[in-house]
Amino acid sequence: MDALERRELEERQAAVRALLRYPLLTAVEPDPNAFKLVRRHARWLREWFAEAAGWSLRVDNGLARLQKRVPGSSDCTRPAAADRSGSPFSRRRYALLCVGLAVLERADAQVTLGQVAERVIAMAAEPTLARTGLTFSIATRDERADLVAVVRLLQNMGVLSRVAGDEQAFVNSAPNSDVLYDVNRRAMAGMLVTPRGPSQIEAPDFASRLGRLEADMVPDAAESRRQAVRHALVRRLLDDPVVYTEDLTPDQQAYLASQRPFLVRRICEATGWLAEVRAEGLLLLDPTGDATDLRMPEEGTDGHATLLLAEYLAQTLKASGPVPIPVFALHRQMATWARQHRSHWRKGAGEPGADVELCALALHRLEGLGLVRVCPDGVVPRPALARFSYQPAVVQQPLEAEA
Repeated sequence: MDALERRELEERQAAVRALLRYPLLTAVEPDPNAFKLVRRHARWLREWFAEAAGWSLRVDNGLARLQKRVPGSSDCTRPAAADRSGSPFSRRRYALLCVGLAVLERADAQVTLGQVAERVIAMAAEPTLARTGLTFSIATRDERADLVAVVRLLQNMGVLSRVAGDEQAFVNSAPNSDVLYDVNRRAMAGMLVTPRGPSQIEAPDFASRLGRLEADMVPDAAESRRQAVRHALVRRLLDDPVVYTEDLTPDQQAYLASQRPFLVRRICEATGWLAEVRAEGLLLLDPTGDATDLRMPEEGTDGHATLLLAEYLAQTLKASGPVPIPVFALHRQMATWARQHRSHWRKGAGEPGADVELCALALHRLEGLGLVRVCPDGVVPRPALARFSYQPAVVQQPLEAEA
């Protein structure tokens, strides 16, 4: 392979990783350089994603949208998050996102945060929504923060672009505080990714409606069923940090057992990832970190607490196997660590109840990485947790002022 071919391969791999990390790209947000690569290699990318995963890709001069879909609606390990802490969206924020998009669909090319808030409140008061029990207002700081979290998520996805103003001033209810945005209607139109439109579905209850909304139509032919199995496997390998054999259907297990070398080679060639094949399953590593939306934290109180909990669970896995550990036992252990490290953990980490919050954040991250499974009986450490090596935390001391 000559230098030109090597460069083209690396650009394609970077474009694939960018689309996996940001399925909706505009010329401005969230990565303009990645958008240029996607446009340059659009034809190859369309063919690869369609054949390998059954995902369609739409690319034009201002938008790239990979019609990427999660394996199922029951996966809650990687929710939407808009702030730096990575706090997951609540049910209320998801509902607010849907109402907010409906408001923006009827808005002008520019809109203010205050206008969005007023129209969201008015739409939520309509009888159809009011019957769900969800209510919205901006009377409290938390309610304004929910709206701002939704707006920031839409900014991150390129649906909104801030022209002037400060969202934090709106949260703090500063006098005359407002924010002006440009609305990108093309990006907004690409938000929904489903095999069929919600208005085309009739179902007696929410669960049935959701199931029909995300169900793929597979022709009743042997080759079509085989292709559906391959697409489902590739989607999991592209999306999930770890794929355990025990989590796959019998058809997927059989296909992976016979086609694993082919699948792994093809994905690694297209992404530049490295594969770890183990008896329990398959792990694909991204050396660049480009496609990684969730990783082990390395700094701060939350990072230290997560690493300590991961080490504790890994030791338990090696000593006792994959047995459930009661959550209250982990809370107690977290409280012990909070006392041990109170001199360099953040203020309030040792207060009553803080151990529960720290534990919940750590478990959420570990579960999202496929390292634990949270079940009614407790927390079960999974095999991939044993592959990590843990080192004592390094506590950075503040620099002394020069004399």
